[in-house]
Amino acid sequence: YLPMKQKFLRARLFALIGVSLSAQADYGWTTLFDEKSDKLDGWTIRGGKATYDVKDGAIVGTNGPGHNTFLTTENVYGDFELEFEVLLGNPLNSGVQIRSIEKEGDWRGKTVKLVAGPQIEIEQGPGEAGYIYGERIGGWMTPKDKLIRHEHFKNDDWNSYRIVAQGPRIQTWVNGTQISDLIHEEVYQTHKSGFIGLQVHSTKNPTGTLQVSWRNIRIKEL
Repeated sequence: YLPMKQKFLRARLFALIGVSLSAQADYGWTTLFDEKSDKLDGWTIRGGKATYDVKDGAIVGTNGPGHNTFLTTENVYGDFELEFEVLLGNPLNSGVQIRSIEKEGDWRGKTVKLVAGPQIEIEQGPGEAGYIYGERIGGWMTPKDKLIRHEHFKNDDWNSYRIVAQGPRIQTWVNGTQISDLIHEEVYQTHKSGFIGLQVHSTKNPTGTLQVSWRNIRIKEL
């Protein structure tokens, strides 16, 4: 049995410990976009003609004409931990670029500006969400024998992604399940740092009919 004053002091101590642990968990993180944002400050559109808007606390990408489109950070990042949530309620292919660059390349006989670098796949399940694709750098970085289709991505619901990029090693998680643990020395030599990019893939569907949404995007540099 504890006197009332001791009970109060113990409760106060536990509350302070809880605040301290919460502060430690958030230490070092930078918010790139969260539910309180209403603008796309710090972001630039590259590539095709898809559109990006802020709706209901999320970045919403909508398909448009042209080649793949990316909403990219103005800052570049090398070694980092990245977390975000994504909602894909239709069969639009998407992904998140890391350590990526913009370069000129050929698209249907025209010289255009394209995004190149590692991409973490986003697609409805059962599929290949969370595996690593080399956008304009050779295709799948994840070995063919490890490209095992799975159902960890929830269709028509929000999904949490975690990406850790440190040196040539890239690790990914979808909804708490590790999907990839890849070491790729060759790509690392040419893509040690670059921007983060949110992809709306090109599609033959009519403009404005497919969407992908992201929210709670944050990064911790390592």
